[in-house]
Parts: sequence; C-alpha cells; structure tokens
Amino acid sequence: MKQYIGILLIFALLMVAIPAISLLKRPDSLSDESSSGSSFESQISSLAETPSSDEEYLVLDTKSGDVLKLSARDYLIGAVCAEMPASFHKEALKAQAVAAHTYAARQKQRELASPTAELKGAYFSNDFTKYQAFFTKEQAKEFYGENFEENYSKISEAVDEVLNEILVYNDEPIIAAFHSMSGGTTESAEVVWGTKVDYLVPVDSTEDISSPDFLKQSEFTSAELSARLKTKYPDINLPEDKSQWITITQRSSSGTIIKLNAGGIEISGMDFRTLLSLRSANFEVNYSPDTDKFTITTKGYGHGVGLSQYGANAMANEGKTYKEILEHYYKGAQIKVLK
Repeated sequence: MKQYIGILLIFALLMVAIPAISLLKRPDSLSDESSSGSSFESQISSLAETPSSDEEYLVLDTKSGDVLKLSARDYLIGAVCAEMPASFHKEALKAQAVAAHTYAARQKQRELASPTAELKGAYFSNDFTKYQAFFTKEQAKEFYGENFEENYSKISEAVDEVLNEILVYNDEPIIAAFHSMSGGTTESAEVVWGTKVDYLVPVDSTEDISSPDFLKQSEFTSAELSARLKTKYPDINLPEDKSQWITITQRSSSGTIIKLNAGGIEISGMDFRTLLSLRSANFEVNYSPDTDKFTITTKGYGHGVGLSQYGANAMANEGKTYKEILEHYYKGAQIKVLK
C-alpha cells in the first residue's frame, strides 16, 4: 500500500485541517497527538452515564467552521473511512468501528461535562492532530475517487453490523487507543503516558513484524542532528566523539525507548521521536563516521498502545472475529450493546 500518511496530510491541507493506507495513515488516534500529557490525564476520569444507541454526534468542521450534527452511523462510517484502509478485512474494519464508537461516546461525555470553548459546542472536530479522524461523505468521495462506491459500501456494511456496540470496563466506555502497528508487542499506557490503565497493557502482536512497512530508516547528518538538539536543548554539550552523542539508557519490555542521554541531557523516547518526526519510539541509533550520518531505524508505527491495526487485519485474515480481536488488544474490556 502507498504511504498513507503522505496522502492524508495532503488531503488535510486541502481541507485545512488525520488515522487510512499502507498501514494507515498518519500516526494514530487516541494517539500521539490526541492523548498525550495532560490531555490523557483527563481521559481517565470517570464518566457520568452510559451512552444510548440513538446517539448523535456534533463535529466541528475545521474547514467551514460549521458544527455538523451526525447520527452515530454517519459519524462512524466517516471515522472508519479516515482511520483504516478499506482494503482491510471486514472483521478488522468492524473492530475499528467499535473502537471509534467507544472513542466518540467517551469524548462526548467528557465534553458535556466540561466543554472545550474552541469546539463551539461540538464534541470533537475533524482536526486529526487533536481528535479522531473523520471524513464527510463528500471528503470520502474525493479520497477514494473511482473506488468510492465499493469502499464506502464495504465500510458501511461493517459499521452496520456493530453499530450499537462499544467497549466498556467497569461499565464505562474505555480509552480506545489504537495505532498502525506495534514493534511486535503492544505497549502499556503507563510507559507511553505515565498512567496505568488496566486494559491498555502489552500483548503479543507478532503479525506486525511481517508488515512491509515495519522497519523505517531515517538519516540525519551530524550537522542536522546537532541543530535540532541544540534548538530544543540549548544547554546540550555534545561530545567530540559523535558515536557517543546518543546513548539509550532505558527501554521497555515492548521495545519503546523510555530514556536516552544526548550530550548530558536526559530525553524521553517520546520527546526524541517528536523532535526527529520518527514513526515510533522503538528505535536503534547508529553513527557512520564514513558518511558522517546517523541512521535511526524504527520498528512499527505509532505509540503502540491498544489496538494494532495491522495486527487486527492479520488476525482477521487468520479467521479471528472482531470480538476476538478487541478482546485480545483491550485486555479485560467487554463489548456492551447499547439500548
């Protein structure tokens, strides 16, 4: 599949405003942008009530400034279109739809309890850097082109089969984090966001390793790397021996870099990933004096927490149902049928 993130970013620029292709897409939802730092802390607070099956969602269109009033069905179709390649197995699309519905239900309750002024009364927007991705039908038509009818119909059927289902833990909608592909084992919310979440724990996702996009190499000259580090960390003191510039000091059991040392400065793996726009915080760093370049090889794509979309597709191709996929990636969470 093609470099999905590139396509999606181009599309986003046309819209003026996010996860669908090779393996999706842009980083991930409930993702690096939408659930980091203090925003993730607010995600874990208790909710007031369980949503109903006739939910409606108010979505701020960042292009027009209008607040769209959508049925749950229309919203979920648009979210799955934007978040997962239509070429994926139907059971994977269904798993994505349940995760998307869970995200929307939880976010709606959070906004009703404590509104965000910039949303103008909406529960979220189609700004993928802050919220779950979403395509209107017209945007989906532009995105899919001549394959629109086939792809939109496939996704609509998947959504219809799970329309009234969400994931709950202790009878509350879960934080339905997902990502494109892990490093072979998913990551815990505690490692990525510093807060333990019972159902967001490491699980096996070996299928991710077979993705043609699993490994990604990024090269930086020493001048480029030095400039980025010094801009972010003015007090950094990089040693003369460039092979000693970056030292990984702590890595999680799933492979995520927790801490590294750069010129006497301790940097988290997530911050280093952001600094260099890497696909994940699971990486290796190598310096070649012959080329005076640093090669950083990442594994997987995204924060690694929760559902692996590539892993979900692989499980579906092996005959697993969407329920089995969700139960695997969200340990202890249960599917709740809305009334």
